[in-house]
Order: sequence, then structure tokens, then C-alpha cells
Amino acid sequence: MKWHVMVDARMVEVDLAALPDIEEVEPGVYSAIAEGRSYLLRVAHVNNAHVVDVDGERLIVDASDPHRSAPRRRGVREGRLDVTAAMPGKVIRVLVSEGDRVEAGQGVVVVEAMKMQNEVKTPRAGRVASVRAVVGATAAGGDILVSIDQ
Repeated sequence: MKWHVMVDARMVEVDLAALPDIEEVEPGVYSAIAEGRSYLLRVAHVNNAHVVDVDGERLIVDASDPHRSAPRRRGVREGRLDVTAAMPGKVIRVLVSEGDRVEAGQGVVVVEAMKMQNEVKTPRAGRVASVRAVVGATAAGGDILVSIDQ
């Protein structure tokens, strides 16, 4: 079965059968072996997402079972796309202005959460329709930071 996993605002499809051997060694700490290498993963649950530390690299991960979520539309998305905060945090930088052209995967806002700075990226290209993020303001999880028009 494949799951949809958001890793630092990027959608990744994960095949559960292809995952490495993982064993919980203590609460919130896992040992994984992949391609002959051992990894230690520390996982913290924060506002419907997980902060995963793998060998010093921190990732924000949100996994959803595709059988429980709404069906996803395939093909080109049209209209306005709202880029939202994955978790609560403080807006550190706004990287775009209204009217700017952006490419898929381009950073639009930097949000600090749990002493980590996370660059929020747009999943598709377009033009910035509006910027709601304000430097120094606190964003709640799910708050709209930037809107992108096709």
C-alpha cells in the first residue's frame, strides 16, 4: 500500500512494502537499517505532524492513509492555490512579493518552529496573488501564508 507523505512541504508517495527494517528502541526513538546502513530516528508529534531528526537533519513529516483521505484530482490544477503553514511558528522571512512569478518548489516564506527554520515552498508555478505572512507574526498550523494563481 502507498501512503501520501508531506516531507518539508513536498508530497512524496511511500510504498510501505519498500520501507527499511525499523524498530522502536525507546519511546520516540527508532533504529532503521536501509541499504546496509544503520540510522537513528527521533520522532516528536507536533500538531498533526511529526518532526523527525535523522542523523542531525530535521524534517517535518505528515503522513496520510490514501484510503482515509479525500480522492486527489489528477492532472493540472487550476485556479488559486493557498500555501499554508504546516505547523505553528513565527514568520522569519517573506521571500516573495505580490505579483512575483514563482516556480514549483520555490521557497515563499520561512517559518521558525521548535527552534528550526523551515522554508515553505509552493508546489506549483504561478504568480503570487497575495501575501498574508507578516515578518515577526505568529502563524498557526493551516494559516494561509501566500496565495498563488495559475
